[in-house]
Amino acid sequence: MSKLTFLNARLVDPEKDEIVIGGLVAEDGRITRHLPKDAPRLTSGRVIDCGMKYLAPGLVDLGVKVCEPGERHKESYRSAGLAAAAGGVTTMITRPDTDPAIDSPETLEFVARRASEATPVNVLPMTALTKGRQGREMTEIGFLMDAGAVAFTDCDRVITDTKVFSRALTYAAGLGALVVAHPQEPGLSKGAAATSGKFASLRGLPAVSPMAERMGLDRDIALVEMTGARYHADQITCARALPALARAKANGLDLTAGTSIHHLTLNALDVADYRTFFKLKPPLRDEQDRLAVAEAVKSGLIDVISSMHTPQDEESKRLPFEEAASGAVALETLLPAAMRLYHADLIPLPTLWRAMSFNPAKRLGLACGRLSVGAPADLVLFDPDAPFLMDRSTLRSKSQNTPFDGARMQGKVLSTFVGGTCVYERN
Repeated sequence: MSKLTFLNARLVDPEKDEIVIGGLVAEDGRITRHLPKDAPRLTSGRVIDCGMKYLAPGLVDLGVKVCEPGERHKESYRSAGLAAAAGGVTTMITRPDTDPAIDSPETLEFVARRASEATPVNVLPMTALTKGRQGREMTEIGFLMDAGAVAFTDCDRVITDTKVFSRALTYAAGLGALVVAHPQEPGLSKGAAATSGKFASLRGLPAVSPMAERMGLDRDIALVEMTGARYHADQITCARALPALARAKANGLDLTAGTSIHHLTLNALDVADYRTFFKLKPPLRDEQDRLAVAEAVKSGLIDVISSMHTPQDEESKRLPFEEAASGAVALETLLPAAMRLYHADLIPLPTLWRAMSFNPAKRLGLACGRLSVGAPADLVLFDPDAPFLMDRSTLRSKSQNTPFDGARMQGKVLSTFVGGTCVYERN
């Protein structure tokens, strides 16, 4: 691979929690040197003058849904890879909630092969914790780890049989496997389309209390304490769950938590007149919950910000709100949406990159997500101040169900590099 030199950059270093002016040199796909701000211009290899724009580790997106096998019309590995590159995402951690579910070494091998053939970014798959994501019989965790699974999850299907879940956690703990769970009390959450409150009542929408999340998290924390498993909560979205999360961490449990960019930047009122692109799972929360979760990210209580990229076609969204499918695409909008938090002075840039890059990489034992010498040259060059009007028709995802359609946003990805190779460059 050729030598790659970045000069005149604002380096966002989430590991050191700082922004410094300088440059980087990458050779053979890895960062080899840091350069001071007054470094002389080199002549060997490709030299990129960043023009004082921001250079940061590429995003590590934990929880991306790619709809192969089964629903390729919604999203393929090719379209997801192009969207990820355009959004500054250099590593996708994919979900197994496909049709059929990714729950065997054979299906895992299929998606791994498709990903390597079709995507310009890194793809690391999660597989189902129970067969068919049915919550009855756990998958062959050891074999799946040998085949390349980085974590195990039934996604938004909560395992209702506590004995099955505890056995799976115990087995995963013995192998050192990471279990990713969706903390919700399934009985209360079933059929809910909104968060309970005055707005949901006025709109006549079936709703769920935020306590359902707190109850689901409490159960999971107890099982993690009992089994000693490595555990990650995929989405913490309400203030009432935060004290339980803080206690679990204070007690030394091997537990981390994430949240979605949509729950950090939108609230329940955005549903407005039954706008189904805003229907998510869990549903959007009240503004005080959004602010509390943003503060939890800033303090480090919540470790990870994810896109929770969930493609849905027009037919499944153009329905009455209660009947419409949940989820939104976010690979391309993750970075500009995160800039809303930065420009609102809610979360500084190094902290955002800690949650979107360094922490998910660290949790999965990956070398990326940092700017240290020896780390992979997975990088994103971006301008956090560049304004634009979001037009969903320009998205590279096959499905274009973004809640930000028509929104004024700031933050453009200028270039994306994977292993020192440019995989996206804005015209």
